[in-house]
Amino acid sequence: MTTRNRSCILAAMLGVACGLAVFTFLYARGPSYLFDDPRTCTNCHVMRAEFDSWNRSSHKGGATCNACHTPHNPAGKYAVKALNGWNHSVAFTTGRFPDPITIKSLNRTVAADNCHRCHEIMVSRMLASYSRKEVDCARCHGSVGHPERN
Repeated sequence: MTTRNRSCILAAMLGVACGLAVFTFLYARGPSYLFDDPRTCTNCHVMRAEFDSWNRSSHKGGATCNACHTPHNPAGKYAVKALNGWNHSVAFTTGRFPDPITIKSLNRTVAADNCHRCHEIMVSRMLASYSRKEVDCARCHGSVGHPERN
Protein backbone atom coordinates (compact mmCIF):
# COMPACT_ATOMS: atom_id res chain seq x y z
CA MET A 1 0.00 0.00 0.00
CA THR A 2 1.40 3.36 -0.97
CA THR A 3 1.76 6.35 1.31
CA ARG A 4 -0.89 8.15 -0.74
CA ASN A 5 -3.39 5.30 -0.23
CA ARG A 6 -2.70 5.24 3.51
CA SER A 7 -3.23 8.99 3.67
CA CYS A 8 -6.54 8.69 1.81
CA ILE A 9 -7.74 5.90 4.11
CA LEU A 10 -6.70 7.85 7.19
CA ALA A 11 -8.43 10.99 5.90
CA ALA A 12 -11.61 9.00 5.15
CA MET A 13 -11.60 7.43 8.62
CA LEU A 14 -11.03 10.82 10.23
CA GLY A 15 -13.85 12.30 8.14
CA VAL A 16 -16.25 9.52 9.17
CA ALA A 17 -15.27 9.92 12.85
CA CYS A 18 -15.75 13.71 12.72
CA GLY A 19 -19.06 13.35 10.87
CA LEU A 20 -20.28 10.83 13.43
CA ALA A 21 -19.20 13.12 16.29
CA VAL A 22 -21.02 16.12 14.79
CA PHE A 23 -24.15 14.04 14.09
CA THR A 24 -24.16 12.67 17.65
CA PHE A 25 -23.61 16.14 19.17
CA LEU A 26 -26.50 17.59 17.16
CA TYR A 27 -28.80 14.57 17.69
CA ALA A 28 -28.22 14.81 21.46
CA ARG A 29 -29.07 18.53 21.34
CA GLY A 30 -25.48 19.35 22.31
CA PRO A 31 -25.66 23.08 21.49
CA SER A 32 -28.37 23.52 24.16
CA TYR A 33 -25.81 22.54 26.84
CA LEU A 34 -23.66 25.56 26.00
CA PHE A 35 -26.22 27.93 27.53
CA ASP A 36 -28.08 28.31 30.85
CA ASP A 37 -31.67 27.34 29.99
CA PRO A 38 -32.89 24.93 32.72
CA ARG A 39 -35.17 23.17 30.21
CA THR A 40 -31.98 21.70 28.75
CA CYS A 41 -31.80 19.39 31.75
CA THR A 42 -35.04 17.74 30.63
CA ASN A 43 -33.29 16.47 27.48
CA CYS A 44 -32.69 13.42 29.69
CA HIS A 45 -35.86 11.78 30.95
CA VAL A 46 -34.24 10.91 34.29
CA MET A 47 -33.96 14.64 35.09
CA ARG A 48 -37.68 15.42 34.68
CA ALA A 49 -38.45 15.10 38.41
CA GLU A 50 -35.48 17.33 39.28
CA PHE A 51 -36.59 19.98 36.79
CA ASP A 52 -40.23 19.87 37.94
CA SER A 53 -39.16 20.15 41.58
CA TRP A 54 -36.80 23.07 40.85
CA ASN A 55 -39.59 24.73 38.83
CA ARG A 56 -41.74 24.82 42.01
CA SER A 57 -38.92 25.75 44.38
CA SER A 58 -37.76 29.03 45.89
CA HIS A 59 -34.52 28.70 43.91
CA LYS A 60 -36.33 29.11 40.59
CA GLY A 61 -36.42 32.88 41.07
CA GLY A 62 -32.67 33.24 41.47
CA ALA A 63 -30.78 30.16 40.36
CA THR A 64 -30.65 28.11 37.20
CA CYS A 65 -29.19 24.60 37.13
CA ASN A 66 -25.80 26.05 36.21
CA ALA A 67 -25.86 28.50 39.12
CA CYS A 68 -25.76 25.55 41.50
CA HIS A 69 -24.08 22.81 39.48
CA THR A 70 -21.18 24.55 37.70
CA PRO A 71 -18.32 26.75 38.90
CA HIS A 72 -18.80 30.47 38.38
CA ASN A 73 -15.68 31.09 36.33
CA PRO A 74 -15.97 30.43 32.58
CA ALA A 75 -13.09 27.94 32.38
CA GLY A 76 -14.35 25.90 35.35
CA LYS A 77 -17.94 26.08 34.15
CA TYR A 78 -17.22 24.69 30.70
CA ALA A 79 -14.68 22.16 32.02
CA VAL A 80 -17.33 20.72 34.38
CA LYS A 81 -19.98 20.87 31.63
CA ALA A 82 -17.64 19.01 29.23
CA LEU A 83 -16.74 16.36 31.81
CA ASN A 84 -20.37 15.87 32.82
CA GLY A 85 -21.47 15.85 29.17
CA TRP A 86 -18.99 13.10 28.39
CA ASN A 87 -19.96 11.09 31.49
CA HIS A 88 -23.68 11.51 30.78
CA SER A 89 -23.36 10.55 27.13
CA VAL A 90 -21.45 7.38 28.04
CA ALA A 91 -23.91 6.52 30.82
CA PHE A 92 -27.03 7.07 28.73
CA THR A 93 -25.59 5.39 25.62
CA THR A 94 -24.65 2.27 27.60
CA GLY A 95 -27.71 2.41 29.88
CA ARG A 96 -25.47 2.33 32.95
CA PHE A 97 -26.78 5.02 35.25
CA PRO A 98 -28.63 4.95 38.53
CA ASP A 99 -32.32 5.81 38.50
CA PRO A 100 -32.91 8.03 40.35
CA ILE A 101 -29.76 9.75 39.23
CA THR A 102 -27.23 10.49 41.98
CA ILE A 103 -24.69 13.27 42.33
CA LYS A 104 -21.00 12.43 42.07
CA SER A 105 -18.29 13.73 44.42
CA LEU A 106 -16.98 16.50 42.12
CA ASN A 107 -20.49 17.80 41.44
CA ARG A 108 -21.39 17.66 45.14
CA THR A 109 -18.32 19.79 45.90
CA VAL A 110 -19.22 22.30 43.17
CA ALA A 111 -22.80 22.54 44.45
CA ALA A 112 -21.62 22.96 48.06
CA ASP A 113 -19.19 25.71 47.04
CA ASN A 114 -22.06 27.48 45.28
CA CYS A 115 -24.30 27.09 48.35
CA HIS A 116 -21.57 28.67 50.46
CA ARG A 117 -21.04 31.48 47.94
CA CYS A 118 -24.72 32.40 47.54
CA HIS A 119 -25.61 32.00 51.21
CA GLU A 120 -22.31 33.28 52.60
CA ILE A 121 -23.82 35.83 54.99
CA MET A 122 -26.26 33.29 56.39
CA VAL A 123 -23.67 30.54 56.91
CA SER A 124 -20.53 32.57 57.62
CA ARG A 125 -20.57 31.81 61.38
CA MET A 126 -21.03 28.11 60.75
CA LEU A 127 -18.26 28.07 58.14
CA ALA A 128 -15.93 29.86 60.56
CA SER A 129 -16.34 26.95 63.01
CA TYR A 130 -15.78 24.15 60.49
CA SER A 131 -13.70 23.59 57.40
CA ARG A 132 -15.68 24.01 54.17
CA LYS A 133 -15.20 20.31 53.39
CA GLU A 134 -16.96 19.36 56.64
CA VAL A 135 -20.09 21.35 55.78
CA ASP A 136 -22.24 19.34 53.37
CA CYS A 137 -25.33 21.45 52.75
CA ALA A 138 -27.04 18.63 50.84
CA ARG A 139 -26.95 16.37 53.90
CA CYS A 140 -29.74 18.43 55.47
CA HIS A 141 -30.96 20.44 52.48
CA GLY A 142 -30.73 17.84 49.71
CA SER A 143 -34.33 18.33 48.64
CA VAL A 144 -33.96 22.09 48.11
CA GLY A 145 -34.74 22.49 44.45
CA HIS A 146 -35.00 18.75 43.89
CA PRO A 147 -37.37 16.01 44.98
CA GLU A 148 -36.88 14.15 48.25
CA ARG A 149 -35.20 10.79 47.67
CA ASN A 150 -35.52 7.86 50.02
